[in-house]
Amino acid sequence: MGFTASDGPAHSGTPAGDLGAEGWHKPWSGTNGGSCVEAKRLPDGRVALRRSTDPEGPALVYSRDEMIAFLTGTKAGLADFLVD
Repeated sequence: MGFTASDGPAHSGTPAGDLGAEGWHKPWSGTNGGSCVEAKRLPDGRVALRRSTDPEGPALVYSRDEMIAFLTGTKAGLADFLVD
């Protein structure tokens, strides 16, 4: 069963399984034993993220503008402190 507008807006903490099984991608993967981040663009342009090892668990949902700010900052090196 997929998430529909009549269910109300998706928000951080929405069970990722409620957002549907189709459309999830692993845009990056590492040597972390298979625990990857999966991303899905929602119909309204927001982006949901989930752990690949917990596909039914809670999703983090970000607006398009939040994702643009995050990606821009990451590309500029502003998140490097997370792995230094």
